[in-house]
This record gives sequence, structure tokens and C-alpha cells, in this order.
Amino acid sequence: MRLFLRILGTWLLGVALILLIMDGTRSLGANRLVFTSLEANWSWLHPASLEVVREFLSTRFFGVVLEPVTEAILAFPGWAVLAVPGALLAWMGRSRKTRLFVRHDQI
Repeated sequence: MRLFLRILGTWLLGVALILLIMDGTRSLGANRLVFTSLEANWSWLHPASLEVVREFLSTRFFGVVLEPVTEAILAFPGWAVLAVPGALLAWMGRSRKTRLFVRHDQI
């Protein structure tokens, strides 16, 4: 399970880094800070799946509560939305053992 958490966390951090680099190059081109929202990134990548997720969440029991939360998450920069759970998953998948470093002459 720890391996799966570490792989998923590393993958999310990698995608977040790619999105951060994309925002950085857009910022350099615009001579100002540019943060692309998760909604803009998702609709650029695959707009049909974004609509399917919105429809799915609106038909749930707590759809009225989930809609503002979903819109708030989609308004954040894409790299931040993916980096936070990626870092948490990588942290949860870390090894629990404390590492003891021993000098060669102590062996």
C-alpha cells in the first residue's frame, strides 16, 4: 500500500510541476504573474470529462453542498490543487522506520 501511495503522490507532484512550469512560461511571456485555474487546464485537456464530473456531482444527495465546493476547487491554480494531495500521499507512503546512520568504524 505504501508503494501505491508513493507512486500516486509522485505522479501528482510531477503533473503539478508540469502545470507550474506552464504557468511560469505564460508568466514570462505576459510579463506578469499568470495562474491558470484547474478548470481552464481541465477544459483544455478534456472538456467532456469535466462536464461529466459536474453532472455526476450535481445528481448526488449533497449536490447543493458539493457544487460550491467543486467550483472553489476548480478556481484554484491547477498546480496547487494537485501538489497538496500529491505531497500528502507521498508523505503517507514514506517508510516508518527511523534510519540509523553508522560510521564505518562502528560496524
